[in-house]
Amino acid sequence: MSLFNRAEVVDKNFTSFVKSGDLPLGRTNLFLSQTNIRPSELISIFETQVLSRHMDLKARLLKELGKCFYTIGSSGHEGNAVFGNVFPYTDMAFLHYRNGPFFIERSKQVNGQTPIYDMALSFMASSEDPISGGRHKVLGSKALNVPPQTSTIASHLPKAVGTAFSIDRAKDLDIPERKLKGDSIVLCSFGDASANHASALSAINTASWVSNCGGHVPIIFICEDNGTGISVPTHENWIEQNFSNRPRLDYVQTDGLHLIDLIIKSRQVSRDCRINRSPIFLHMKTVRLMGHAGSDVELGYKSLVDIEETEFNDPLLHSARILIENNCISSEEIIRLYESIRTQVNYVFEAATLRPKLETSESVMKSITANLSPRRSPSHPNTHERQSLFGKEFKRIKQSYHMAKLINYSLSDILLRYSNTLVFGEDVAQKGGVYHLTADLYKQFGVRRVFNSPLDETSIIGFGSGFGHNGLVPILEIQFLAYFHNAEDQLRGEVSTLPFFSKGQFTNPMVLRVPGLAYQKGFGGHFHNDNSLTIFRDIPGIIVAVPSNGSDAVKMLRTAVREAYENGRVTVFIEPIALYMTKDLHEPKDGKWTFKYPDLADEVSLGEHSIYGTGNSLTIVTYGNGVYLSLQAQKEIEKKLKKKIKIIDLRWLSHINISKLLTEIGRCKTVLIVDECRRTGCYGEGILSRLVSETKKPLSIKLHAADDSFISLGIAATATLPSKESIIENVLELVNG
Repeated sequence: MSLFNRAEVVDKNFTSFVKSGDLPLGRTNLFLSQTNIRPSELISIFETQVLSRHMDLKARLLKELGKCFYTIGSSGHEGNAVFGNVFPYTDMAFLHYRNGPFFIERSKQVNGQTPIYDMALSFMASSEDPISGGRHKVLGSKALNVPPQTSTIASHLPKAVGTAFSIDRAKDLDIPERKLKGDSIVLCSFGDASANHASALSAINTASWVSNCGGHVPIIFICEDNGTGISVPTHENWIEQNFSNRPRLDYVQTDGLHLIDLIIKSRQVSRDCRINRSPIFLHMKTVRLMGHAGSDVELGYKSLVDIEETEFNDPLLHSARILIENNCISSEEIIRLYESIRTQVNYVFEAATLRPKLETSESVMKSITANLSPRRSPSHPNTHERQSLFGKEFKRIKQSYHMAKLINYSLSDILLRYSNTLVFGEDVAQKGGVYHLTADLYKQFGVRRVFNSPLDETSIIGFGSGFGHNGLVPILEIQFLAYFHNAEDQLRGEVSTLPFFSKGQFTNPMVLRVPGLAYQKGFGGHFHNDNSLTIFRDIPGIIVAVPSNGSDAVKMLRTAVREAYENGRVTVFIEPIALYMTKDLHEPKDGKWTFKYPDLADEVSLGEHSIYGTGNSLTIVTYGNGVYLSLQAQKEIEKKLKKKIKIIDLRWLSHINISKLLTEIGRCKTVLIVDECRRTGCYGEGILSRLVSETKKPLSIKLHAADDSFISLGIAATATLPSKESIIENVLELVNG
């Protein structure tokens, strides 16, 4: 046996030690006769542990042959098979990547499951993999209530908390779209190193915070502590010291090498969490075998003595001892079972290597926005319902207002129409948000549908993702655009990838409202005036909306919520703060930037732009504040050119149809793109490139964007940004060559 091939060592050790009876001693003295656990339960769980082990071993062999593409296995963590046995499949489970045994054992609860073959297809990245279609090696199943996770370091914890919170909330509101049983709980597993991650700390803190406020968060955080994060050791008592005395978080430790202790503790926390509806931290101490992954050589950071000591603490050896001690099965039967399962796994995995793979761009991208459970939107609220909701305000709805007021009205109508919508974020309830866009919603719909979050953007987006797992449509608010970056991994790594890695079997619909961009008067600094949308440009599948006026904001927000409800889509709805209260366009009190509240059925379709003017001498392509500034500049430009121009408001930045845009530009040969965001990485940069490459005629085209700078405080707050004057100047330079 090779000194470096620890998989071979672990495999041969099992047979050798079981035959000789040289098995590790237990850390816990528990016997079957002291419990109501049936021998058949232990045997079933052990069988699952062996299945998982042989899958790990076979995957490593196939990886060497280039037939397998993933080798992070569950070896050492086989104790989590108990969780798959104890917790019913109706409890949604967000699983760590070492939870193969959990997945296999849970599969036994539902008829018709083929976990070995399904996981083999996933290991081989076959297009027939039933959960991801070959896009990633994930543990997931719609039938088993296991949403697929792509990284599972810790980014799945916030949405697990949101899902747990949604269970009782959806039950209380009697939401017909809810998917989880009213008495169910949520399971969320992760490693000891992952417990240090900001996302984990955010999620655990939020669960405790909500519970402390009187809310229900029926979740069990399962920390599988193997003592090592890749190569970095976790101090023996770190997890216990860190999590055993947290407020409103019960802590329970269990022995991951002892099946009986695991079953007893799992049953205990299942009962307690289901009754008390509050979070529990279940700490399972175990070991890690064969390194972090196939490419990891432990001898580079561990001594051979330490490695061999860990290998002798193999969970399968402990389980074998427990089965023999309790007269469940003999050592000879254990070895026969071990070898017969090896044969079974070898056969299934070899067959899986022959199955088809994804090969084309189209096949890979097919599931980016897939949704296998579309819905039809409910009817619009009637006049009586709306009048009861708005009260005295109802008569004033037909007056013209600025953007902030119109968005406020639209949120009321949306919450009235869609009973499964919720508004959640910092200060959105009683205060009504920093800019009062959610004012009165708390009074109109109550604390169950409009509520505040802790000061944590990660928990806001994670919560929203969790709501979507239970049939709800959250309308979340991030207080300022710059704050979003504290939690961007939740959108990039979790929310946007869920349909992609589940072939549309799971979606987490949401509308993420983000007050942002620059040009604010009297409230400056880069943290409140963030003029960069670059982060959203390269996240596949999300909808990005930037309205420039109140009427469009209402209609686009309706479209965003409908897309979330019907198609499971995610929209980032950027609201230009500087235009919230703006009423005038050219002169003080001209009222030309106020608008009437649109009819209830009015929407703006994805990708539909608007046009100001009909001239063909020059076309300005822009959005948001750029529309407002360009319209201010329009009169002077037309006066200087002695010709009419056209301004195109893109409105949707994620669904720009370049072909339609070129058609709209028409005979015009001069185009100025005005982008209020920073030149490097802005949407205008991509538009410029595509217009030049896809047009069939020569275009004189230029991008006028903000400088690559943060926003300053004081009178220099707009110095780096496009302005009415700079737009005029750039037009004249472009026209005059």
